[in-house]
Amino acid sequence: MAKLSSPGSILVVDDDRAHRTMLRTLLGGWGYVVQEADDGARAIEQVHEKSYDLILMDVRMVEVSGLEALSEIKSYNPAIPIIIMTAYSSVETAVEALKKGAYDYLSKPLDFDELELAIGRAMDHTRLKEENRALKERLGVGFNTGDIIGHSRVMVELLETVALVAPTEATVLITGESGTGKELIASAMHLNSPRREKPFIQLNCAAITETLLESELFGHEKGAFTGADRRKEGRFRLANRGSIFLDEISEMSVAMQAKLLRVLQEKEIQRVGGEEVLRVDVRVIAATNRDLKAEIKDGRFREDLYYRLNVVALAVPALRERREDIPLLAQHFLDSFAEKNRKHIKGFTPQAMDRLVRYDWPGNVRELMNAVERGVILCRGDYVSEMDFPLSVSDVPAPEQEAVREELLADLPLEEVEKVTILQTLESAGGNKSETARRLGITRRTLHKKLKKYGVM
Repeated sequence: MAKLSSPGSILVVDDDRAHRTMLRTLLGGWGYVVQEADDGARAIEQVHEKSYDLILMDVRMVEVSGLEALSEIKSYNPAIPIIIMTAYSSVETAVEALKKGAYDYLSKPLDFDELELAIGRAMDHTRLKEENRALKERLGVGFNTGDIIGHSRVMVELLETVALVAPTEATVLITGESGTGKELIASAMHLNSPRREKPFIQLNCAAITETLLESELFGHEKGAFTGADRRKEGRFRLANRGSIFLDEISEMSVAMQAKLLRVLQEKEIQRVGGEEVLRVDVRVIAATNRDLKAEIKDGRFREDLYYRLNVVALAVPALRERREDIPLLAQHFLDSFAEKNRKHIKGFTPQAMDRLVRYDWPGNVRELMNAVERGVILCRGDYVSEMDFPLSVSDVPAPEQEAVREELLADLPLEEVEKVTILQTLESAGGNKSETARRLGITRRTLHKKLKKYGVM
């Protein structure tokens, strides 16, 4: 369970002295600094005197009830998470508490595992707010991160570069594997530029056929080709005085690359089938999941266009390179999909989160989002379990299973170890041979030979 950088402070509010004493002992054993209040009125006074990272508060108390105290405390300090607990469990009380701003709701007698999960989530919430405030201080208070989520060192360094480059007119090339969120970096680049009030136009070059790409980029005149029954403005004209994001730039043909290079150099375009030269003022942000230097070497990408685009290069890390961001991303997706599907889900079981953090995520953030959506849909209780995930994620062996596996393999001949490793990797990859080869660090051809040798093919 995540903790704050210093021991988290918890105020326990309950008129049952024995229950307070039990919680003080339990929470102290988990590493928290605990203080007590025997009524909602005392809790309100103590919150005015001292700051707490979390309040654990009973509902039924003699002088001031938990719900009354909740309203008073939230009006004084809206940021503090408050977990309500009561022996008089009812849907109405839970709904009222959540409406008044309660972070979570637990029933007595408390389930200690559920309590620990709830406190851990609340403490993570507080910690992330602190980290977000510190990040904004580093990037500048006015920096807009858009929909980017992450506080890992590599992401902070990337955002610092974005904050430095965004106010300039430099052309930017964003690289990274599929699903890493390159479009979010491009959006943040635009949102923090002087062009933020102007259009931000996006185009996935891989999603449009070669014959239509030129028209999409530069527009066309009526009658320019079959089906062109009217004049159409292209993406560059629509993005005038703003920014254009060209995703999967490596999918352009070499001929189309030459036309794009001319636009970048001359700041001029011509509609397909037209003769009029049109001036455009557009900042270009491009992205690719390929190695453009290798594409240049193979003759599939123009070197002059590469250097024109690559004025500033930004590399978006793969999700496996920033595993500390996975819990934050996963909880964000869970909250979003739970609301969308009208389900009240509090979080993930420890085993489920363990699987998420240790899985390699070849599909990156996009794959994580899909896995969490499935988990939310299949979840039958308050917490998503590892069994609610796709097989590739749920089958990630726990650390103790890895230890047993290593012990078993230690006594096998080398050839048998290789066979077991390859077959287990193939199973965990869902039978996908390309993914299996990638995980093993071998070519697909080598994998094919090995599988044929083992009689699998």
